[in-house]
Amino acid sequence: MLKQRLLAALVLIPLVVWGILQLSTQSLALVFALIILVGAWEWGGLMKLKSTGLRSLYVVVAAAGMFAIWTTVNIVNTDWLALPVISLFWWLLAIVWVLTYPKTSSRWSHSWVQFVIGLLILIPAWLAVVGLHGYDTQGPYLVLYLLSLIWVADSSAYFGGRRWGKRKLALEVSPGKTWEGAFSAIVASIFYALLAAYLLNIPGNQWLVFVVLSQVTVVFSIFGDLTESMFKRHAGIKDSGAIIPGHGGILDRIDSVTAAAPVFVVGVWLGGFDFGSGSIS
Repeated sequence: MLKQRLLAALVLIPLVVWGILQLSTQSLALVFALIILVGAWEWGGLMKLKSTGLRSLYVVVAAAGMFAIWTTVNIVNTDWLALPVISLFWWLLAIVWVLTYPKTSSRWSHSWVQFVIGLLILIPAWLAVVGLHGYDTQGPYLVLYLLSLIWVADSSAYFGGRRWGKRKLALEVSPGKTWEGAFSAIVASIFYALLAAYLLNIPGNQWLVFVVLSQVTVVFSIFGDLTESMFKRHAGIKDSGAIIPGHGGILDRIDSVTAAAPVFVVGVWLGGFDFGSGSIS
């Protein structure tokens, strides 16, 4: 399994880096939208939608939502940060549900609730990544930093958990994750954030804010992973799909991003990194 994961990563990571740095924001929006739509199909599985037609309908709804947002933001020039901000309220609720699972599962086990939750997970993440990419000349590098920060944290949690892991982080949701693994992720991401602050030429007086933002982003990325694990456990499945060898489905790969991206984007704006709120075109 580990060998498969490494081989898949060796192929996928260069493609992702190339796409982020070379594609225009419009092209990246389309590519990432396709990824999100595959995630929407897989979410239909977590909702236990047996009919292909119903799962396809859910994909159409997600596509319509992204198209409507893209059109509104680019034509009307609205404040696109509003949706990532709103999604943060969902993620705070998700954290509570993860920590109290399975006692509170009855509050989100209905299909219509999961229908809305899936859209709150997927669409704001798409907009956050696309909006961040469209931010001046630094945008693509900030997206690359966001994703690589999650990769560093995820890898550190995996290997740190295998080496030192004893205390379970969320036993009822994901028995394999430990507090020691999460701590490893935090420590590694601190050093990585310091390196990134230097490479991104962030002013010295903003380094602390940048590092703190990075740690908050990592914490939310962990809960993004745990949230998907919670829904998978409730649905009685191990992986959201089998599209990536050794990695499961698309949702299994972007679950951390769905929570981390809105948090990071809003944090950059609140942290005074001169983050604009205009058009993402």
